Amino acid sequence: MKRALFLLFFTLITFFGYSQKKPAYIIYTATGKKVSYKKMMKTLDKKDIILFGELHNNAIAHWMQYEVTNDLSQSNEMILGAEMFEADNQKPLNDYLVGNINAKALDTLARLWPNYKTDYAPLVDLAKSKQLPFIATNIPRRYASMVNKGGFEVLNTLSAEEKSWMAPLPMPFDSELPTYKNILAMMAGHGTPQLVEAQASKDATMAHFILENYQPNHTFMHYNGSYHSNHYEGILWYLKRERSDLQYATIATVMQDDLSKLLEENKLMADFIICIDSNMTNTY
Repeated sequence: MKRALFLLFFTLITFFGYSQKKPAYIIYTATGKKVSYKKMMKTLDKKDIILFGELHNNAIAHWMQYEVTNDLSQSNEMILGAEMFEADNQKPLNDYLVGNINAKALDTLARLWPNYKTDYAPLVDLAKSKQLPFIATNIPRRYASMVNKGGFEVLNTLSAEEKSWMAPLPMPFDSELPTYKNILAMMAGHGTPQLVEAQASKDATMAHFILENYQPNHTFMHYNGSYHSNHYEGILWYLKRERSDLQYATIATVMQDDLSKLLEENKLMADFIICIDSNMTNTY
């Protein structure tokens, strides 16, 4: 019996020893200092608006979004919102949250992302179970596509109802922001100024609906692709233009082959950077 207990103890020690040497992710501060989940949560607990930047197909990022949101909701009044829902789909989303339609009807009535069931449904269902607002913050993709082809000017031709699904016109825009300039650099000559304006139309609209639905003494948790808030630009640039008085936090998601040290290129990307092993299984 004693031998069996010793073997069990030894096995557990060995298992946890290997586990500690092979983490799936490590959380870093902006400057590259390792930080615990508990300490990160202590900081997030004091913020008005949190932009949680994800890699859309990353399982750890989606799991962390759920855990952070659920833990914050234990002590904070929460409002949730996401890039993955377009503003003109707010009604079916609301109907689902209050139980007027089921998940199948939501899938029919709203333009859900292909990975909705695995990656975003848990967040929506969390909001439903806790009776939290969930805001569709993104500009409808057809209008972003129009901007991509014809620039901001094409939005002036829309109806009043269509304009209600986006940030007020004219949308502020700074083409010299490094994030926007980098889009053209990454496209290696194939990008256009209109492509950058389309990106900005999304950032501006998400910021608009975040602020329109923010309530004092609440925490607004927003889920978006990391690029929309990396380096304190994108959505955050628009938020601070309108409400510099609020307390913001950003989270970025990156992948590295070696998690022991945050790469220089990933520093100063956000207040907290979730560094994930490159071998992590993708959700699609």
